[in-house]
Amino acid sequence: MAATCESRRSVFRRIANRPHADWPVYDTTPLYERSSLAGVESDIRTVSQTWFRHDCHESVENFVCVLPLAYFEFDAHDRYAESTRYEMDTLFRMFVLMECHGWEHETALVEYIECRPELCEQLGLETVPDQSTLWRSWHERFTAELRGTVETAARTILVKAQNADVAVPREPERHLPSHGDEEDESDLDEQAVLDEAATVTEHVSRVVFPAFSLDRGEGCEIHENAYWDLQTYLGLRERLAANEGARSFTYESTRERTPLGHSHREHIRDLSIAEIREMYRQAVNRLLSEVAETEEFFRAGIVAIDITEADPFTGDRTGHEDEIIGTKEKTDEYAYQWATVQLVGNAVPIVLDARPVRKGESRLEIVKDLLDSAEELVHVDNVLMDREFDSQHVLEMLSQRGLSYVVPKRMQTSEKAQAKRLLQRDRDRYETDRKLHLGKNEWHETTLIYRRKEDSEHEDHRQYSVFMTNRGSGHLTEYGHRWEIESGYKSIKRFMAATTSKDFGLRFFYFAFACLLYSIWRAVDLLVQAELTGEYEHSPVITADNTLTLLKKETGIG
Repeated sequence: MAATCESRRSVFRRIANRPHADWPVYDTTPLYERSSLAGVESDIRTVSQTWFRHDCHESVENFVCVLPLAYFEFDAHDRYAESTRYEMDTLFRMFVLMECHGWEHETALVEYIECRPELCEQLGLETVPDQSTLWRSWHERFTAELRGTVETAARTILVKAQNADVAVPREPERHLPSHGDEEDESDLDEQAVLDEAATVTEHVSRVVFPAFSLDRGEGCEIHENAYWDLQTYLGLRERLAANEGARSFTYESTRERTPLGHSHREHIRDLSIAEIREMYRQAVNRLLSEVAETEEFFRAGIVAIDITEADPFTGDRTGHEDEIIGTKEKTDEYAYQWATVQLVGNAVPIVLDARPVRKGESRLEIVKDLLDSAEELVHVDNVLMDREFDSQHVLEMLSQRGLSYVVPKRMQTSEKAQAKRLLQRDRDRYETDRKLHLGKNEWHETTLIYRRKEDSEHEDHRQYSVFMTNRGSGHLTEYGHRWEIESGYKSIKRFMAATTSKDFGLRFFYFAFACLLYSIWRAVDLLVQAELTGEYEHSPVITADNTLTLLKKETGIG
């Protein structure tokens, strides 16, 4: 079915209403000019992702004819000085179509269009250019950079169409374009890994960081990028505070003007929690768009929700009692707490969203909030949580969403008694159905699974763990993936800038930005592995320090 005015309007209305999409990028970030090839690539990626999800849009060719090029200026990429018969945007669409079909010669494109008057009309062609005109346009008129964008645009369109189960003219290559030697190497040597990582890191940082904005207005002497460069720099060394980091950054950066520590903190403090989260989600959406174009990325999968806490707070928390709350272990200490939802299992472990935890917030409220964000970004099948989320109302909410879950249960009197009986009978595993009371004569049905721990140090009922799930014992093995979120927290805290400030927004921003650096590291690692080996092993081949060092170069340092 062909696109209609109504279907087009529906697509662009969806894009405008999506909280994590910025289109066109020329109006939403100062980093792209109207002649920016990265900008037009971003626009094509954003629109194609939504376009093919519409029931009426089942044609790759139809989308090529309506590519969002109205905001793009081709002049900087046109090597012809004089006016010509064919406009650059028309030629661009024709070459994207040629690339989508994988034709090596212009003759195939000419013959194809000549046999399709309707396609010719959609492209705005009164006459079809001959083979020699197309050859000269590609080799002499288009710059090398514009030819690269044609290839990138075609690959993006094919991937987004295929992800939406739309028929494609050819199978797309689901990896970033190679920038080095094309010869296959059976063994990964360190230099090859680092060379590819440098290319991928530059690409990823160029895509991700424009999602952040300080909204400082025009005419500022210090470029906004310098603030994000400094924040990245603060993550290069453990426990580096803004004042000390800003002084070092002044000497190490290649920028003429860099922000002072107090200025940096003031601008961050001006950001609300909602603004920080929105920018973070936009950045992660951009990151996911990159890794989703590889076969190695598993878009449907498992997420883990958890809460971590900062180091214990030892100062005066007067006036901040709702923000500097107790620890998860119920000690007499106080700490800031942050909640996250992260991809785990076979997927690359990207932190999809983060939020602060305030006193009085229920676990149900926290899980709902994080799942709303996660399900907007990826398809979720299964949710893993720690025993602090052992709540019948949380479990009922997950079931109503059609999600499976695995959550450890805190052992009460009945569970302890059952574990003692299992111990007496020397049984390693036991399943039983259980109804959890929701109130007002409403119940949540779940399954309790008792599992004996291997090499337990205890000799009583504590040898057993009890899990709740709504999908049977087969999902219990997936709970082992939850450890990834704990190991992830260790790396995230490694990336955090140090501060003694009690400002809640500043504290949360430092944590969220550290989550982003961690996610960039894991995404870069996936893309490098996919490019060099065509596979993805969960154990990283790129270290966190490698990625931070490469980001350091990308931020104008060194």
